[in-house]
Amino acid sequence: MNTIALKIFLLLFQLIFSFCAYTQNKNIDSMKLVLKTQKEDTIKINTLNAISHEYLKNSDFEFSIQMANEALAGSEKINYRKGIALAYYRKGNVNNSQGKIREALENFSSSLKIFQEIGDKSRMGDCYQLIGIIQENRSDGLIKLFTALKLYEEIDDKTRIAETLQLIGGTHSYNGDMKEAEKFYLASLKISEKIEDKALIAQTTNGLGQLYASEGNYTKALEQYYAALKIYKALGNEAPSWGIPWSYSEIAGIFKYQGEVAEKSGDNNSARKKYIEVLKMYFDVLHFHEAKKNKTFFAESYRNIGNTYVKLKNNEKAKESYVKSLEFAHELNDKDELRKTYAALSNYDRFQGDYKKAYEHYVKYILYRDSLTNDEITKKSVQVQMDYEFEKKEIANKALQDKKDAEVARARKVQSLTITSLVILVVAILFVSLIQLRSNRHKKKANLLLQQQKRKVESTLKELKSTQAQLIQSEKMASLGELTAGIAHEIQNPLNFVNNFSEVNTELIEELEIEADKGNLQEVKLIAKDIKENEVKINHHGKRADAIVKGMLQHSQSVGGVKEPTDINALADEYLRLAYHGLRAKDKSFNAILDTDFDPAIGKVPIMPQDIGRVLLNLYNNAFYAVSEKMNSAPHGYEPRITVSTRLVPATENSLIHQSANSLIISVKDNGNGIPQKILDKIFQPFFTTKPTGQGTGLGLSLSYDIVKAHGGELRVETSEGEGSRFIIQLTT
Repeated sequence: MNTIALKIFLLLFQLIFSFCAYTQNKNIDSMKLVLKTQKEDTIKINTLNAISHEYLKNSDFEFSIQMANEALAGSEKINYRKGIALAYYRKGNVNNSQGKIREALENFSSSLKIFQEIGDKSRMGDCYQLIGIIQENRSDGLIKLFTALKLYEEIDDKTRIAETLQLIGGTHSYNGDMKEAEKFYLASLKISEKIEDKALIAQTTNGLGQLYASEGNYTKALEQYYAALKIYKALGNEAPSWGIPWSYSEIAGIFKYQGEVAEKSGDNNSARKKYIEVLKMYFDVLHFHEAKKNKTFFAESYRNIGNTYVKLKNNEKAKESYVKSLEFAHELNDKDELRKTYAALSNYDRFQGDYKKAYEHYVKYILYRDSLTNDEITKKSVQVQMDYEFEKKEIANKALQDKKDAEVARARKVQSLTITSLVILVVAILFVSLIQLRSNRHKKKANLLLQQQKRKVESTLKELKSTQAQLIQSEKMASLGELTAGIAHEIQNPLNFVNNFSEVNTELIEELEIEADKGNLQEVKLIAKDIKENEVKINHHGKRADAIVKGMLQHSQSVGGVKEPTDINALADEYLRLAYHGLRAKDKSFNAILDTDFDPAIGKVPIMPQDIGRVLLNLYNNAFYAVSEKMNSAPHGYEPRITVSTRLVPATENSLIHQSANSLIISVKDNGNGIPQKILDKIFQPFFTTKPTGQGTGLGLSLSYDIVKAHGGELRVETSEGEGSRFIIQLTT
């Protein structure tokens, strides 16, 4: 009975949201009809900006940007300043929704400048408010929000004042200042209640709930969450789409904590009741997102549902939920959700005693945690066998790492001894030469000694070169070792689909035989239809696996010292994102501003993409390491910034390589501590490093220098102590 009621509720819920979507689309269509009757004037531009806003509310970012660009072009044509400012403002809103922070800030800044010129305080406040939200984790964010608050107070806009007070409270909460956060939340709530803005009351009430929950006062937190939920439900279609799911998620979080406390105290009955409530709320959240067709939160919802099923000891449902979470996370390439879900699956398998599966999922968790720093993979990674239990494999990995560290330390010691021996040898040769000049009597004996010393030097140099080659190979293999397990995920995902659908078809065939024996022709047709659909899916995922393997083969064939036309801008951008997300996966607290300035005129350049990619990755990692080190000692307010640019230099301006050829310049700049002048001449030498023992081999820049030289180019550095460094790659095209 409860299941039927739940289905009826979900159906009604979907109908309500479908009606809302229909109404919004009808508004857009109506405005488009009006637009066709308008000439190129301010009314048409205002209509374009309004349509852009409606598309944004529907999360249709492409058409929202298109309308804003048309409004911008039309405004510039007739010099309609307010229209220009509003178009920039709309574009900034879209960029912010897409997570394109730099573009959002640029558009908001352009909009703000014009609104300041025309004296529109309301819109100025809107720009400052949104910039403050983007910068909420910095003191600059609070300054922008207080500026917005002052502007709204000057025009006595009560709604905007209440919104901004609530945002200031949220920023204080984000920065851990709960006392100040509560003060601003209550001030916002007082004004919201006075103007009877229900949605804002609910939003501020939820904020207070989060504040009380962070302080451990769960009773007060639940009071706030339930009060907000009641308001959102009363608002119905006028409530923001994220309102009810937000409240449910926060309440579920507290219930989950209370269930865990009851479970630890031995009160399993109370714990189970709490977990059932948590499960219901997570399903409510999922159904809300499904009704809105917002796949962004599907993976998170299914993971939360799976975790709750684990608490309820319903292993089958938990596993199903985790699989669905992975499906949506892979579809959206949501690496953070993939990391969390694989971690949950690893714990689940370990508790089930399946240590092999636990290890497999743990490896994938590690891959997504550390992120892939290179797309270079080989077919051999498919042969990786997960034959050991989780605990044993961890011990083996640690022992292997210790062995590698010891080998590097021994190699450095050998290098030091070799250099010392060479110095002594040179001194000995000089001494013998002086003796030879003084006395021809011992010339024969001296020549013999010199020959012996020469052979010794050659032998020593040969050993040194061998050691260097081994260390260089170790450096390459260490980098490759971090990537080898990636293919397991790339191939395993479609194979899992093939296996799963094959198993389902086996069960369906058995059911078909049973129904056929019963003479139930209608059911037989339905089952046959399901089998056919599954066969289509099996074929699709089989082709997908085939495409992955072909891509791997093509990738491996390109590794052979052969240059190929490559989009250098795409290559530079791809490796920048990989390096940044790899560091972010290891240290969530790390943030940096990434600036790119790519010359679109470059086109494709004949290079060895794997080699140049390795050079870029090394320069990016060094840049991130530099700004990360500076963060530990820099005063408050320091903003780590990495700037990457490309530029095509005509032959007439080229003065570094070949006067008759065009040059490609790739620049990687950081605002770290810079390189001291006393070591500047050593940074490209093999085995020289300033990093702590175990964190660097001293081969990265040396190998990068050799790779660029092999391309007929040059790698150089410009630095200023305390301000940062800039590495420049120059290649002929």
